[in-house]
Amino acid sequence: MYYTPDEELIWNKTDRELICHTPVYDIYRQREVAVNGMEGDYIVADAPEWIVTIAETEGRFVLVRQWRHSSLSLTTEFPGGVSEPGEDPAVTAARELEEETGYRPGTMTHLGTVSPNPALFSNRVHIYLAEELTQTGVRHLDRDENISVIELPVGEVIKNFASVDYSHAFMGTALALYMRYRGYHTDTTQTTTDIKDIEK
Repeated sequence: MYYTPDEELIWNKTDRELICHTPVYDIYRQREVAVNGMEGDYIVADAPEWIVTIAETEGRFVLVRQWRHSSLSLTTEFPGGVSEPGEDPAVTAARELEEETGYRPGTMTHLGTVSPNPALFSNRVHIYLAEELTQTGVRHLDRDENISVIELPVGEVIKNFASVDYSHAFMGTALALYMRYRGYHTDTTQTTTDIKDIEK
C-alpha cells in the first residue's frame, strides 16, 4: 500500500486566468503548487450550482424525456436545472420541477450534495426528493426546451438505469442517494443484488 498523509497531498492555487467565457460556464487556467514542490497549470470549469429533483408520487417517479445535444440522443432522466446567482438550491429544485413537469412539491428533502467531476468542475450538484406533489397543469419551459413528461414505477427505473434510455450519470448518483434514504441495502456477501424488494 502506498500511503501518503493528507497534508502532503495538498496543492495551493497561486494564479488564475480566464481563458474562455461561455453561456454555460467559464474556463480558467489555474496555476498550482504542491507541498512537495511539484507545480503546473490546470484547467478548471466554473459553472453555477446544478440540481436534480427526484419527484415521487404513489410509487412512481416523474421523469422528463428530452434531446441532449452533446450526445445527440434522447434521454429519460429526473428533472433538473441550474441555480440562479444566490438562489437556495432547494428553491431551484422546486422551481425546475414545476417549470418542467407542472408538478408543485409539498415537501422537499435534501438527499445529498456531490461534485460532478472534481478534476474539472468547481461547482456542486444538489439532489432533492420532492413529495406530496400537486399537478398545476401549467409548465414554464425555456425557449429552446422541448420536454416530454412521463411517470414510471420506481423499481422499473432502478432496474433499467444505465440502459440506452437512462444514460445520464447524475441520475445514477441520485438513485443511489434515494435508495440509501429509503433504506435499501445490498448484502455485501453476494455478488449480485436482489431487486425484488425494490419492485414491490
